[in-house]
Amino acid sequence: MYNEESNQPLPSKPDKSTLAPCFQPVLALDTRRIVGYEVLGRQRVDGGYRTLGPFFTDPRIDAGDQLEIDRIIREQALAQAARAGGDGERPQLFLNLKPSWMYEQYQETGELLTLQLIHKYGIEPSRIVIEVTEEAFLGSMQVLREIIDVYRAHGCQIAIDDVGKGFSNADRIAQIAPSLLKVDIHMMKQSASDYGYFGALRSFSTLAEQIGASLLIEGIETREDLRRAIEIGARYAQGYLFAPAEPQFRAAGEFAGLIEEELEAHRMSLLAVERRWRRAAGRLKRQVGAVHAEAVASPAADADRLGADAAELADRLIEQLLPLLDDSCIRVYLCREDGQQLSSNYVREGRGGAWRRQSGYRGSNWSWRPYFVSNLLALEGRADAMVSRTYTDLETRTRIRTMSVHTAASGVLFVDRIDHDALQPHAY
Repeated sequence: MYNEESNQPLPSKPDKSTLAPCFQPVLALDTRRIVGYEVLGRQRVDGGYRTLGPFFTDPRIDAGDQLEIDRIIREQALAQAARAGGDGERPQLFLNLKPSWMYEQYQETGELLTLQLIHKYGIEPSRIVIEVTEEAFLGSMQVLREIIDVYRAHGCQIAIDDVGKGFSNADRIAQIAPSLLKVDIHMMKQSASDYGYFGALRSFSTLAEQIGASLLIEGIETREDLRRAIEIGARYAQGYLFAPAEPQFRAAGEFAGLIEEELEAHRMSLLAVERRWRRAAGRLKRQVGAVHAEAVASPAADADRLGADAAELADRLIEQLLPLLDDSCIRVYLCREDGQQLSSNYVREGRGGAWRRQSGYRGSNWSWRPYFVSNLLALEGRADAMVSRTYTDLETRTRIRTMSVHTAASGVLFVDRIDHDALQPHAY
């Protein structure tokens, strides 16, 4: 996308004879191939090409002039796509359309120019991705959804650009029901040092999964950007690391080696990290066993019979365990299988600091936590400990994982531990 500074001169309307579409490749990480191209408007100048981004994004430009120029570029792109594919590759085209353009044309004529052009050039609608772009849309969302459904009914895919910004809020995403969500690189780059942004990006990946969409990260310029996109869970990637927008299509497999290298690096990194956590979970299991097996079992198994005494026994168990835990462990507590916390909380005061007992947490019920029941089921019949996914701790705001040990027929010991690998997301 393009940022327009208010003090810049008003972009002039380009000469129609100088217009040309350029194409920036979109790569699928699963196939490692170019699967499509975003169409971007360019003007031929002095043997090169100049972006029309400022012309299309400046609110001072007449909307009719913007639409006229866009239609010319759109038709040129579709004509070129119709001629492509002689080698068997038939790439998709991502066409940027402002909601207001679709809305106004359909309200006035009952027709959609892009569909007319698709039929004119004999292009399979499945090759077309209608990319709903960011703007301050003031029309009826119900009517816009009906228009988008017309594209969808003809076989086109729907993408939402700039997810997380103005137009693309959660409510509108739900209404439009896209097959692709596009996230801008600038949010991703902030996530390298701001875990709030990283959490938001991960949430977009989860959102995409929940609504049956794929995540596309755009603006990737470095290998580090690509690694972050892979870590977030993107299916597609786009950016200058691969190629700028160009007048011709590239060979579909041109960047397969680069993507394969980063996927392999990511896989090896994940294996190393998970193996370290498995070893840490194994140590915890042995430490719990070394404390005193019956002290582990009795408060959990006989909690209903022992009443308050069970809580004291649970605390005693944890206090025997604390000296064995390393400095990365920051919180320990014991729950019954129904989610009710039996013990106090034991929290560490600073890295390597003393443990502090918080009795007020006794009786808390954690069964509402998203992974409590699934982790509990996973523990059934297992001799080892479980390790959660990385998440941000509510109290310390640091990235942690929770290790859980099934201590008896109805008790689970939880140890929250700092995830140092998550604090260094690019260390591979």
